[in-house]
Amino acid sequence: MASPPGRRTLLPPPGDPVLFTTSGMHPLTPYLEGRPHPLGRRLVNVQRCLRTTDLDEGPESLDRGYGLLTEGLGVDPGLLHATVYGGDERSGRGSASLEFWQNRRVPVEPTVEDNWWSSGPTGPCGPDSEIFFWSGDTPPRSTPTRDDRWVEVWNHVMMRHRRLDDGSLVPLPQRNIGTGLGLERPAALRQGRPSVFECDVFDPWRRLVPTMWPVEEQSLRRVSDHLRSSVVVIGDGVRPGSTGRGYVLRRLVRRVLTVLWRDDPTRGLGDLPSELTEHTLDHFRQDMDPADVRRLLLDEELHYLHDTHGLPRDLIMALRQE
Repeated sequence: MASPPGRRTLLPPPGDPVLFTTSGMHPLTPYLEGRPHPLGRRLVNVQRCLRTTDLDEGPESLDRGYGLLTEGLGVDPGLLHATVYGGDERSGRGSASLEFWQNRRVPVEPTVEDNWWSSGPTGPCGPDSEIFFWSGDTPPRSTPTRDDRWVEVWNHVMMRHRRLDDGSLVPLPQRNIGTGLGLERPAALRQGRPSVFECDVFDPWRRLVPTMWPVEEQSLRRVSDHLRSSVVVIGDGVRPGSTGRGYVLRRLVRRVLTVLWRDDPTRGLGDLPSELTEHTLDHFRQDMDPADVRRLLLDEELHYLHDTHGLPRDLIMALRQE
């Protein structure tokens, strides 16, 4: 398989209707819709992503994914569950995917809404089959749609259609198979951790955040995820604002502050250790001074205090220094 030159940045190219790159397949959209790629038809890329939102080759993709999980990463097949597209009158059923999982004696659940992938309101789309791993401390039970201890680890998309502005589906001139799993998912599996928030990528956050801001588990995950995402977004050149990408960044920061101030209004982003900013910038290979990231986060905190309480900037600065 060939590796095309990737757009590692979260920012899509000019003219793209989305604010951020949402999947590894996103930069490949022109080629998924039929444009020839100079490196061929089997492509691999590594892509930063930020989300706030059957075919002849399908069984081959599933077989490779299943083999990598069970033989390559050593995952117990008894801890896996699959879902497939149940079908409707427009697009048919994922019968090949269903048969694949049944032949391997992997429990499989047909769904509709949960197993339809699209890159946005228009563009390439199609049914998918998802692989889930049991993260509970009991033997596996129930199904992925009924028990959230089933954690999705891999998605295999059979892109057959293009959705038009009016919502109708037309066949793609070139059918594609797209598979993707985040880096943290196989890391958590390999390390025997029940969630991505407990794999080694998040170790510095789990070690340092509770020493500054004692919060319960769900709040710890939200604070760590949103701050980490904010650092990466800033590292890619986005600045807080009232519209577009800047507003997404602003919402991430403000949700963190809402969690922190809910229990203790004296908490602030000035407490954030430089180690966390440096770790994140280094992990994503971003060339930005951690001090500049810190300054932007603190400016946004002041902005939020001013917007929320109407406090003058000089007063806020004086209060923060006391």
